[in-house]
Amino acid sequence: MSSFEVSLQQLNDLLTDDSGFYSWPTKHFHEVYPRIYVGNAFVATNALRLRRLGVTHILNAAEGNSFMHVNTSAEFYAGTGLLYRGIPASDTDHYDLSVYFEEAADFIGKALAYKHGKGKVYVHCREGYSRSPTLVIAYLMLRQNMDVHTALAMVRQKREIGPNDGFLRQLCRLNQRLAAERKSWNK
Repeated sequence: MSSFEVSLQQLNDLLTDDSGFYSWPTKHFHEVYPRIYVGNAFVATNALRLRRLGVTHILNAAEGNSFMHVNTSAEFYAGTGLLYRGIPASDTDHYDLSVYFEEAADFIGKALAYKHGKGKVYVHCREGYSRSPTLVIAYLMLRQNMDVHTALAMVRQKREIGPNDGFLRQLCRLNQRLAAERKSWNK
């Protein structure tokens, strides 16, 4: 394994507690990076609470109407002043969430730049445990130049998360690609 390759096992080790178990989130949402909140559907469907938090943008990483998804849309937030983007991801090992990494990173970046850098973004899925933290980690890697280990550790420090192994593998691949790109720029 080269120095910039991170294994699935290393990432899973970061996600578990001392007993080797994953922890379930202790709160509905957490601020995992300045002005980036990761949370669940309960808060996502409460526009008033989001506005009180100062949230300006919503990124739903689980758009859809099955029990695994959160059935909100731009229409759901009409008249609230909240800007919405939905990604129809499923929380399964074989779902390719990486096709949305750039789109999600762009949306989060625009949210943070909103109103001269005063925007706040609420990134959610059903539980705020797998899909939404994966997109935030990808944002940190793509736009804040963090490696996967640093980005995942930062989010995990603020919120109990457990992206599925498929998503972790996709983050590892992104990490390899970004490391290779950085290496070629530095030549």
